[in-house]
Amino acid sequence: MADGTAEDPTVSSAQDDPAAEQPSAHPHYYGGQAVIEGVMMRGARTWAVAVRRPSGEIYLERHPVSDLPRRHRIWGKPIFRGMYALVDSLRIGTRALTISANQSVEEDEQLSGKELGGSLVLALLMFVAVFIVVPNVGLAFASNALGDGLVYHLVEGVVRMGIFLLYLFAISALGDIRRVFMYHGAEHKTIAAWEHGEVLEPATVDRYSTLHVRCGTNFLLLVMLIAIVTYSLGGALVPAPEGAGVVLTSLYHIALRVLLLPVVAGLAYEGLRLGAGKDNLVVRALMKPGLWLQMITTKPPTPDQIEVAIRSFEAVVPSAELEGRLATTLESPLVWGPSEEPEGAADDAPADVTGAPVHREPGSAT
Repeated sequence: MADGTAEDPTVSSAQDDPAAEQPSAHPHYYGGQAVIEGVMMRGARTWAVAVRRPSGEIYLERHPVSDLPRRHRIWGKPIFRGMYALVDSLRIGTRALTISANQSVEEDEQLSGKELGGSLVLALLMFVAVFIVVPNVGLAFASNALGDGLVYHLVEGVVRMGIFLLYLFAISALGDIRRVFMYHGAEHKTIAAWEHGEVLEPATVDRYSTLHVRCGTNFLLLVMLIAIVTYSLGGALVPAPEGAGVVLTSLYHIALRVLLLPVVAGLAYEGLRLGAGKDNLVVRALMKPGLWLQMITTKPPTPDQIEVAIRSFEAVVPSAELEGRLATTLESPLVWGPSEEPEGAADDAPADVTGAPVHREPGSAT
């Protein structure tokens, strides 16, 4: 996702299409996610993460995207592809965050695998607690007044959205999070410049907006809106046990939301795809709330942050498509990490999915 154009369901961001099977017939929509001092970009066959190290050099890793949707066609079908995208985006996003967390600090400050794993598990538990458990436990005490139908689910959805907005406003005041939001803006600008046929260089990329219709922020907003309808229908079809107390009522609503989350994600994914490559009054109206929200989750990046986003993006685009689109002004040293590449791939320059190196003009940065 583009948290972002990625997304996370993570603090992410442009929606990538992992189920694309005929790139020649359907354009591939690149996506990505802001990470700690860097950007993850996702292409049709590979994903890459570029991180600015304390030394100033850019660390770059690239890995293959799962081909599950091509091996099992059901995961490429509407709704199911959204379910798959949610899980796969979480998997890639978590790995990219882990890489960036260690590469963005000095070696003696890096966390062990167990410490990183513990932090991610704690973050997931906090997400479930804040956005699912707390609203439903709190409203369970008002279940007699709200009932168990549309009114309850509508109020619960509004409460969840309120918590989400307060959370975004609160973390946007933190310096470290603001830098992540700046990288989020760099990711959006880079993808927008690519989609408009520009040469990928910081000065050109910086002319584009930090807002993008396929952002993961839009996805999260769609999830919350669609959840109200989906949970209302689910509650009507399978109502809570008659005469259930506060505890049972809370457990029922929490279980309902967890079980229906894949369906909500699938519907939201299809809604987000409606905005991909389309520009009409209806699409603009549907996407406007998400774009407003991106004014919080994206910030104008610096040229060196845009350079990081470009490095990550170049690593996932086939070399044939990059011809004539590479800048000669990227000056930061590039260091390749373990990249799970086909044998023979170059380790000092971006390469396409076959491992063929992408060469810059003589005198340019490698």
